[in-house]
Amino acid sequence: MRPHVDQRQAQVLALVRARGSVRVADLAQELGVSPVTLRRDIEAMAARGEIHRMHGVITRVETGWPGGASAAGDLASVPVAASAGAEGLVIGMVVPTTEYYYADVVRGAREVVEARGARLTVGLTRYLPGEDRTQADRLLSTGADGLLLTPNWDAGSPGPGEGAWTAELPVPTVLVERWAPPGHPAAALDRVASDHAHGAATAVQHLVERGHRRIALASRATPTTPRLRAGYEAAVAALGLEPAPPWPPAGPGPLSDADLFARTLDYLCEAVTAGRVSAALIHSDTDAIMLIPRLQARGVRVPEDLAVITYDDEVAGLADVPLSAVAPAKREVGARAAGLLLDRLTTPDAGDGDSAGAGPRQHVELLPRLTIRS
Repeated sequence: MRPHVDQRQAQVLALVRARGSVRVADLAQELGVSPVTLRRDIEAMAARGEIHRMHGVITRVETGWPGGASAAGDLASVPVAASAGAEGLVIGMVVPTTEYYYADVVRGAREVVEARGARLTVGLTRYLPGEDRTQADRLLSTGADGLLLTPNWDAGSPGPGEGAWTAELPVPTVLVERWAPPGHPAAALDRVASDHAHGAATAVQHLVERGHRRIALASRATPTTPRLRAGYEAAVAALGLEPAPPWPPAGPGPLSDADLFARTLDYLCEAVTAGRVSAALIHSDTDAIMLIPRLQARGVRVPEDLAVITYDDEVAGLADVPLSAVAPAKREVGARAAGLLLDRLTTPDAGDGDSAGAGPRQHVELLPRLTIRS
């Protein structure tokens, strides 16, 4: 005979407290109950604040951030607030793409949104000018209660007179992987982003620990680049390193991708040959994987002549010689942003006039992680 619901929930609570985190599928099999029955128990226990509930996993309240998450995502690494019911809410998310970098960001947001009973809808911009506002308006017109927004800001933050509309939206909004400078209207919005400056500095520090004193940064112009450059330059100054040689002038007019790639290849070859660079942080993985055989064809040995760390860690481990890389916490960024937005929508206003519930506005930066590969 199956245990009474109270006994079963007591068993669940005891097992979660003993183990820290448990996969729902494994727990259902262990207790001999159906996943549907167990999910009902978990929802009731989460509503009472006895456990944390997330996609496919439950954790004890005392653990906060569960450990042991794998790169494949066996465990979602961001706890979901159990006390905030979000059933029926619709969260709109505007991102440039659901491929490459943003695939994990969207995945993390979706896991948290669905775990709390809400629904995620996505609008894509493909970096087209003005499309972010068009997509936001479309999602609002179809009933979105709140927005996760990654505007098309070339430098990761808005230029003068750009992006003020994001602060005028009629629903709670969280910026995702974007920043607004002090004084800009969007600076008062909640935001969750990767600390790319810290990631770049971590790479430089590791290379210094390996004996390198002449380190270059090779990055195309992306929204991530300004933060990477800020962290790189700060680390070079703080560690007393010799500055890398300046890049040659780019010339008038925009450069094609092929021109940018050739420019990077020429710069690194000349800098290494002249003895002025012995290591480089390359953004992104795909550029590094394409550059390395071309560097070798021109007599630059990797890693003997040029040690390489890549930034993003999407495919660095798949190179013929796996590359060390800095990985932003992409999935966690999406999860934290979604959780923050849901808290705004489900927590009663404290009456301080600062925000629609859930306390003061937040600017959250998550630190990237360096993975060393042989």
